[in-house]
Amino acid sequence: MNSELTQIIKREAQKLGFSFCSISRVVSLNNEEIHLKKWLENKYHGEMLFMENHQEKRIDPKLLFDNAKSVISVGLNYFIKEINNKDTYKIAKFAYGKDYHYIIKDRLSKLIDLIKEINPDVNARAFVDSAPVMDKAWAQRSGIGWIGKNTCVINKKSGSFFLLGEIITDIELESDQEEKDHCGNCSKCIDICPTNALIAPHVLDARKCISYLTIEYKKDLPNDLKDKFNNYIFGCDICQDVCPWNIKSAVPHNDAELMPDERLVNLTKEDWENLSPKQFKDIFKNTCLERTGYKRIMRNINHIRSTI
Repeated sequence: MNSELTQIIKREAQKLGFSFCSISRVVSLNNEEIHLKKWLENKYHGEMLFMENHQEKRIDPKLLFDNAKSVISVGLNYFIKEINNKDTYKIAKFAYGKDYHYIIKDRLSKLIDLIKEINPDVNARAFVDSAPVMDKAWAQRSGIGWIGKNTCVINKKSGSFFLLGEIITDIELESDQEEKDHCGNCSKCIDICPTNALIAPHVLDARKCISYLTIEYKKDLPNDLKDKFNNYIFGCDICQDVCPWNIKSAVPHNDAELMPDERLVNLTKEDWENLSPKQFKDIFKNTCLERTGYKRIMRNINHIRSTI
């Protein structure tokens, strides 16, 4: 075990701005494999056909990364207080700042550089939604949190408003203890979902999920879910906002790269509705909304307007 290196990695991760850094040893995710196969068989992944690919690599990181021994999981707090602008459309809290893929990947790359400075023989690779890695499963196994009934990873001290990334490496580091489930009998997230996307504890039907529909789904939005979007045009925080762990523990971040752009904060509904492609590009450059694109964001807005 590399106890000293483990502690150095955790300290450096904190310096880089990560809220959490925990480690698990590489094992096959056999229980997760059963859940994944059933989820896919039920077509709950909708148009996310990439979820059907490389299932064996999702379950066993050794097939993804040669001689994999440890998974370093990190979490980045993105919680912000409610935007004080009632005359606007809503977007998920994670989307107000710079695209988290860039932020986390850059910081993980710096963490890998540090590891290689200490031990040049180490091989390591960073992941942020970029490969078949089951980040939530590794976050739970490393002790960052447990997977709640709303399928978000929840930390007892910070809630669930944090983003995940991983480093898989061929060095054996000191592992942390897996977190237990602390949802108990609570079902507030399931009860409040306006589209009934949470069809059972820990089971999300993405085809009904506002977040999936407004971000990933490329076709016309379903008519049977009209009046259900609660003014969300990108993502959704409803199931997280009611979680007692968030109400109790979530604290706003102070990360400069995730801070809301004032131009975005000040947009009214009328401003959104009249955004030109050029204005959209200027305001949302290097953000998560840029990935979804102007046409789909306007589709989402028009869908909500059609229900008024």
